[in-house]
Amino acid sequence: MKPTILIIDDDKKLNLLLEDYLADFGFDVVSAVHPKDGLKKLRKISPDMVILDIMLPDKNGFEVCKIIRAESRVPIIMLTARGELMDRVVGLELGADDYMPKPFEPRELVARIQSVLRRSGKSDALDVQKFGRLTIDFNRQSVMLGGVAVPLTTNEFAALSLLSKSPGRVMDRDTILQELRGFDCDAFNRSVDITMSRLRQKLGDDPKSPAFIKTVWGTGYVFIGDEGNKRNNETK
Repeated sequence: MKPTILIIDDDKKLNLLLEDYLADFGFDVVSAVHPKDGLKKLRKISPDMVILDIMLPDKNGFEVCKIIRAESRVPIIMLTARGELMDRVVGLELGADDYMPKPFEPRELVARIQSVLRRSGKSDALDVQKFGRLTIDFNRQSVMLGGVAVPLTTNEFAALSLLSKSPGRVMDRDTILQELRGFDCDAFNRSVDITMSRLRQKLGDDPKSPAFIKTVWGTGYVFIGDEGNKRNNETK
């Protein structure tokens, strides 16, 4: 089952944006613009996480957090446009698990959601990342490109997994080799280049104009899928 996220925020536009964005990462998302409606949905659907704004009508996020904590241990990430240190302290003291000031990067919110779910023991059902047409399911060790399954060897999946979990970070051949060691990988750097070449072919990635994996000459490789397909760079 997909983890369910309940968003309680009076910004309807932001809610719709996050519903669409988080769905790409395998979440079921429900939203509410009023705390009363949010609490009603909380009791009805028992979500795996609540994303809670501080600035709400009638009841602020602190009051809502207090009510939720009296009824449930569901993980809570609090949002605020003010970004004040005291807001963070109060929210955490009331039982919030994490805190993000607005504006924020949607991708960072996904990372925080996944981190909190892991800590709470609720992440077993999800470890999926989507980069444009490319979807990687780390639990099932499966890859989809444009909705079509891409058959990868264990070696190829390990390389893709390593790079995609740190988009924008250049990985040298020795680092990649350490990840591949133990999967019938020869102990020399050329095997890394062979693996990357085969992986690119299966992803339909042109080395001269890559969409996912870029060669950094003299060093290694970098995953650029997140940068190349990033949308909504900053959510307000």
